[in-house]
Amino acid sequence: MRDEIPDDRSIILFDGVCNLCNGFVQFVVPRDPEGQFHFASLQSDVGQALLADHDLPTDELESVVLIDGEDSYVKSAAVVRVLASLGGVYTLFSPFRYLPRPIRDLGYDLVAANRYRLFGKKEQCQLPSQSESAEMRARFLE
Repeated sequence: MRDEIPDDRSIILFDGVCNLCNGFVQFVVPRDPEGQFHFASLQSDVGQALLADHDLPTDELESVVLIDGEDSYVKSAAVVRVLASLGGVYTLFSPFRYLPRPIRDLGYDLVAANRYRLFGKKEQCQLPSQSESAEMRARFLE
């Protein structure tokens, strides 16, 4: 399984059954044409292995996680870093890194606690379909 985890790309871990989380991934993909990000659901074997490798809880699935080399970022820190990495207008999110994490995470936690009720939930993680390019499917690690 470690063979399929790229060392040269950042990996976004997301709740695979959460519509909001899937929407975030669908937002990032077209804005990342160079493919700097790969994706894995928190529930997948790859996601669980990456969480364990970075000493993150494997049973709490309420956060987007960004794995960037040896570093990991959770909650608002992950979202801000991902958005800033997309470049263009999204770099305007960079200054939010300097807000104290408890303040940034307050809004994040409120949405995360209510995400299924507000945005819905899938029965299982939805991976890219066969109609997607092989290059696109390769960015999803499962």
